[in-house]
Amino acid sequence: MQMFQLFRSLRNPVFARLYIAQTTNLLGDALTWLGLALLAFELAGNKSAVVLSVALTLRVSAFVLISPFAGVLADRSDRKKILVITHLGRMCIISLLPFVNAVWQIYVIVFALNIFNAFFTPTYQATIPLVTGAQDYPQAIALSSSTFQLLGVLGPGIAGAVAAFVGTRQIFFLDALTFLIAAILIVTLPGKLRVEQSLEPPRSSNNPPNKKWQEIQAGTIRLFRDRYLRYALAMQLVVS
Repeated sequence: MQMFQLFRSLRNPVFARLYIAQTTNLLGDALTWLGLALLAFELAGNKSAVVLSVALTLRVSAFVLISPFAGVLADRSDRKKILVITHLGRMCIISLLPFVNAVWQIYVIVFALNIFNAFFTPTYQATIPLVTGAQDYPQAIALSSSTFQLLGVLGPGIAGAVAAFVGTRQIFFLDALTFLIAAILIVTLPGKLRVEQSLEPPRSSNNPPNKKWQEIQAGTIRLFRDRYLRYALAMQLVVS
């Protein structure tokens, strides 16, 4: 019965498309990191573990550094546009990986890739309540988090089977395709995904720097006060 309740939010066709886009995105992430592991071994041999450790450190660093700014942007901008841009940006970056011939290039690409991830994650989580409504919101967050954890376990096995079939470097082209598919699904979502700031006075384009920092602080506080978002983001950071 509880499992049925978990999938109840998929009755909403808009959230269903958003969820499928997220699942496709997660499959792409699994392909990315398996491909990076194989690429690191190809370039560094026995030192591949060091390469992956540095890459994972860069991944978490990008998330921690960029997420507060991303949260403010998601709160003030069209979230649909942000989601599309982050998917297309990652598609382009991942398309460079088949041509990598040095370890330092892996580091640069991983950091750039996860700058886009840092914008995607809070924007996606903040978009869910806009498309589900209060009644289905807890189930939608729970379903998204459960899918993230499940694919964190099953994803490498799926990616390994795909890599055995298509090859080490070719897997990145398939990976890029998953982000293109996710972007197309996001494009089909209706209208702007934005919370209108109708109760706030208009902002001038020359806000002082301390005002921007206040917005970042307010966005961060708002994020961590929502227990569903807090749990979902914590799970993603732990897996990272």
